[in-house]
Amino acid sequence: MASRTPPDRTSQNDVVIRIRDAVVSYREDVALKGVSLSVKRGELVGIIGPNGAGKTTLLTLINGLGRLLRGEVEVLGYSLNNGCSASLRKLVGYVPQLPNIDPRMPINAREVVMIGRYGRLGLLRRPTSDDWEIVDKMLELVGMSHLASRPIGHLSGGEQQRVAIARALAQEPEILLLDEPTASLDRRARVSIMSLVEEIHRSRCLTTLMVTHELKTAAAVCDRLVLMKEGRIWAQGKPSEVLQEEILDLLFAGES
Repeated sequence: MASRTPPDRTSQNDVVIRIRDAVVSYREDVALKGVSLSVKRGELVGIIGPNGAGKTTLLTLINGLGRLLRGEVEVLGYSLNNGCSASLRKLVGYVPQLPNIDPRMPINAREVVMIGRYGRLGLLRRPTSDDWEIVDKMLELVGMSHLASRPIGHLSGGEQQRVAIARALAQEPEILLLDEPTASLDRRARVSIMSLVEEIHRSRCLTTLMVTHELKTAAAVCDRLVLMKEGRIWAQGKPSEVLQEEILDLLFAGES
């Protein structure tokens, strides 16, 4: 079970994510090996590294779903063990990698965004007009109001990702986690989505962690970059400090 010490919301510099020596395992594989990380309220943190580095597992841990073998994790004042309370899950929005969506799926963009409200409502409560108003505001925020009634499977990859971001925001989170939000998108859509993430982060005063391979754009939008390799945090710092050619060559050495 997760317990919570109420955080001091008067400070914008308080640490809202604190991980100490976390070890996470899936079956026989150790995905995180003694990871320690602190994130302050309002930061936009980019997470980069080769495949298999543990980037997605780190987001999963912050979202309260990782199998923590050792170490300590505290998110928004909640102390986590092998799971988290429903109260914390309401405060963390998660945008997964873009899935392949069957164009025959009988659900439109507006209905997809409403799914994000059920974290607040609970599955047995029907959405009210206020809930639908929040959904419509989130669709407007991501520039998808004009396609609200379009079947989700009929949207382009970039449009689907905007809907996914709106769904996470409909939950009204304090922390936003994004796992490669530009994966499988063309260059124009990648630039557009990264710009949208930055705009939403700033305008809604979120704490945002984003796994990305978009190094150039991440350097422009992120306050800090965390470099991961082989289940460990390999380096971290301001983009100008860590995005050096010699550092990146070592980070990605051996990746085909």
